[in-house]
Amino acid sequence: MEELTFGEAITKARDSLHRFPLKKVRGVPLLEPVAQNWESISSFCPDPSDLLIATYPKAGTTWTQEIVDLLLHNGDAEACRRAPTIVRNPFLEITAPPPIPSGLELLSRMKPPRVIKTHLPIQLVPEGFWKNKCKVIYMARNAKDNLVSYYHFDRMNLSHPEPGPWDGYIHKFMNGELAWGSWYDHVKGYWAEKEKSNILYLFFEDMKENPRREVERIMQYLDLSVSDDILERIVDLTSFEVMKNNPMANYTFIPKIVFDPSISPFMRKGEVGDWVHHFTPEQTKLFDEDYARQMRSTNIPFRTNI
Repeated sequence: MEELTFGEAITKARDSLHRFPLKKVRGVPLLEPVAQNWESISSFCPDPSDLLIATYPKAGTTWTQEIVDLLLHNGDAEACRRAPTIVRNPFLEITAPPPIPSGLELLSRMKPPRVIKTHLPIQLVPEGFWKNKCKVIYMARNAKDNLVSYYHFDRMNLSHPEPGPWDGYIHKFMNGELAWGSWYDHVKGYWAEKEKSNILYLFFEDMKENPRREVERIMQYLDLSVSDDILERIVDLTSFEVMKNNPMANYTFIPKIVFDPSISPFMRKGEVGDWVHHFTPEQTKLFDEDYARQMRSTNIPFRTNI
């Protein structure tokens, strides 16, 4: 499916598109269409050669996808402009009104090995990924920056519930009342299983600090080998500024009736530490106290600045 076709499909479905409510699946709030299609999603069986890229929303998903695609295509930028991200790496659970293709529909048209995206917490990932020992890359981002990015995304994504005011949104995040549930449960779930399930667990902050090192880690995990020159090219092609201007990666192919860039761009800042411009001292104190409580049982080395 080409870019125009995907955009046309969304435009044709415009009368069925709105801010969908959340509906819980096994205690996790998901967008209503995803929950309604849950039986098909949970029974999806991947090929052992398929790769799963998993993240909590707005934790560096598109960045990771673009790095992986470039590694698989030996740094060939043109090959990676063959289609928008959402077509190259289907979003497993996403479900939308016809004629917009679901993630499952897009996957059914592709031959393995496929690169598949998900925001599902680990307990909701279809069993087939673990039974078939698929490789899984998980990208995590510190809670405060992740919260800020998700807030702006929920403002501009007109298929997500209305985010409401910033002060209330902080509480929704702390209480796990956003689409795909609790950030805390999400990052802890994949962390606890990373050794047993051979998950490559990455941090957004590490990637910003030393992208070359992290791209190399991904390359080694995928059992690939590219030259130093190509590694450098991939680092350059996946910089925030380059990706923000890449129409195949910046989601400008999604019509304004779903993603309204006049509210906020899909790729907004891509920074570490932007949270300081949003949190008041009182909000920081409240959040930090709650964070310490929710994360006391784990030792995940998150950083809120670099």
